[in-house]
Amino acid sequence: MRKKYTTPHMIERDGVFYYVRHIPTDLRETYCVKRLCFSLKTRCRSSAVRASKSISTKLNDYWYGLRLNRMDIPTVCLANSRDELRKEAPTLSDALKMYLRLRGKSDDREFNRTAERNVEYVSKLLGDRPIDRYSSEDAAKFRDWLINRNMSTASIKRNFVAVRSIINLAISEKGLDCSNGFSKTFLPRGRPPNTRKPIPVHSINYLQKRCYEIDDKSRWLLALISDTGMRLGEAVGLAKSDIFIRESIPFVKVRHHEWRGLKTKSSQRDIPLVGASLWASNRILACNSDSIYAFPKYNNSSKSNANSASSAINLWLKKQLIKPYQIHGLRHSMRDRLRAIECPSDVIDRIGGWTTAGIGHSYGEGYPLRVLYKWLKKIC
Repeated sequence: MRKKYTTPHMIERDGVFYYVRHIPTDLRETYCVKRLCFSLKTRCRSSAVRASKSISTKLNDYWYGLRLNRMDIPTVCLANSRDELRKEAPTLSDALKMYLRLRGKSDDREFNRTAERNVEYVSKLLGDRPIDRYSSEDAAKFRDWLINRNMSTASIKRNFVAVRSIINLAISEKGLDCSNGFSKTFLPRGRPPNTRKPIPVHSINYLQKRCYEIDDKSRWLLALISDTGMRLGEAVGLAKSDIFIRESIPFVKVRHHEWRGLKTKSSQRDIPLVGASLWASNRILACNSDSIYAFPKYNNSSKSNANSASSAINLWLKKQLIKPYQIHGLRHSMRDRLRAIECPSDVIDRIGGWTTAGIGHSYGEGYPLRVLYKWLKKIC
């Protein structure tokens, strides 16, 4: 049947109405055709007229919008964007500096180091971004990353508490209008803590024998810890002046240094030197190094790097022992070795620098060196 043109942009074909309209010349590059033609899906003229007028109105608005987008508007470049109006948020590393300045303690290196390590974890995975650019999705990725590192639930929660506190303080201090992406992250429950297994006595004897054979600084460090029960960080951060081998009872003095703080008040103590620890102390002082540090490789005037020492020694232990023991296991072993000879628990605490429960234990100066020596001598 011959096409019949009715109202503008509408034709009838075989009793069905169609919408037909030529695309304006200036907009044809937006389309792949020069003319629009499609069925209005009705045989009723009045319905087709209403549909045609509605479509024409919508097309006119759409084409007008396309033309506006192509126009150069000089005043746009003068308008402030939302990002420019919003206060600039500090990066996570800057927020950490603010946190340590306001909440940290200059003499509490453990507190500062823990906060720095937690921020380092976030930066390693997500980058050092402005704090308002971390989303809840980023926080979930961080949680999963910590889980994949086999961290216990308690350790994961401590990480999140630290990062949340750092960001919250920065938001408050800077008066920022943003949320903390780490504030509502779901954390798993019931994940068992990682336990460091004590190294058996026969394995300790074997390791000490290997230390005597290899006789280098890393083996001196391991031997020193093996019969004193010191924390790795305590041993790594020793100065040569902390070692007294010419006394009637040789001993090592664990004390605070500018480059290495102590974990607790009870960590400051004197430990008698016996067995492999006495051998290691002699080797350290016999070394011709001009350094003031017992282990200069891991120390400088501002920092003691126990993590580097831990990685190196743990790698060596893995090659020496069948089971995957770690250097910290020597400290656990010291407690078991002293228990085995029925050493009093408060003496054990004094040797290892553990805090003894009860206010009475804080009175007095504690056990004299000769008492500690008597018990340590029995385990060698």
